[in-house]
Parts: sequence; C-alpha cells; structure tokens
Amino acid sequence: MPAKPPAYADLAARMRTLHPVLRKKKLTVAVAESCTGGLLGSILSEHSGSSDYFRGGMEVYSDDAKTALAEVPPQLIHSHGAVSAVVAAALARGAREKLGAKIGLGITGIAGPKGATPGKPVGLVYIAIDGPKLQTVKKKRWPFDRAGNRLASVGVALELLAEAIE
Repeated sequence: MPAKPPAYADLAARMRTLHPVLRKKKLTVAVAESCTGGLLGSILSEHSGSSDYFRGGMEVYSDDAKTALAEVPPQLIHSHGAVSAVVAAALARGAREKLGAKIGLGITGIAGPKGATPGKPVGLVYIAIDGPKLQTVKKKRWPFDRAGNRLASVGVALELLAEAIE
C-alpha cells in the first residue's frame, strides 16, 4: 500500500507512456466510472491525439445510471451491491460494448468520507478491465481522503491498462 496516493501530474505522466502504445497498436478504450466521477476519462484524454484511442466514458454514479448507460443488469446490483467485483466487471464490459472499444475499464467504490455500509467501508474500490488479453477485477481498500482514494483508483486502472496492452 503506498504511503500517499499519486498526484494528478503523476497519473498524466503514466498516461504519457501508454499514449504511444495505444496509438501504435490501434487499441481503443472506453470507461464507466462511479466513485471516480470522470477522473479516469480526464487522465485518458490528457494528451493531444488521445481521440485515436479514447472512445469515451460514462459517469455512472447512481444505480440507475449503471443500468441505463452501462447496461449493468439490475439483479447484479441488487444481489451484490453497486460496490462489488461483479458490478465493476459489468461496468468494464458495458463500457467496452456500448462504446465499441477493444478495452473497457470500470470503477465502483466508496470514495468517502461518507457512504460506508456494513461490510463496505470508505476506501473500498473495485477496478475492472475487460479486453482481449485481460479480464480481471482488482479490489482495493484505500486509507486516503476522498481525493486520494479517487486518484489511487485511477492509478490502478492505468496499471491494468498497461498490463493489457503489453
């Protein structure tokens, strides 16, 4: 566990290294974000030419938005909760399918400082990727404030993206 979350500039620098690889391999990426509220999309579109690979994103903060925009089956949310591995995976898949991308990323969690429920503390986040080479979900329990939890979650999404495009 890192002592502190990455700064926005650190995430933008990481994206700078992924940028030419995504363009060269002609890979496309789409996102469905809940607790990060568009931060991942902001990082993915940080550099000029990102329209070559970034198809777009959805801010699916409410359960209704998860269902309507990312086509997460309501029964998954009811059975597992919006903050769960299966919903994160469904968000990644939904983003990929709805926006016609080769890789989908999904993030759901509790950024804080409020929102904790029994068994789901502040800082619990699931980050998922759905692509041709990698389909997985990472579970994280961040100790940071709201901004830090969001930044750290985007950092993990970039790590998954890097792994998927190697």
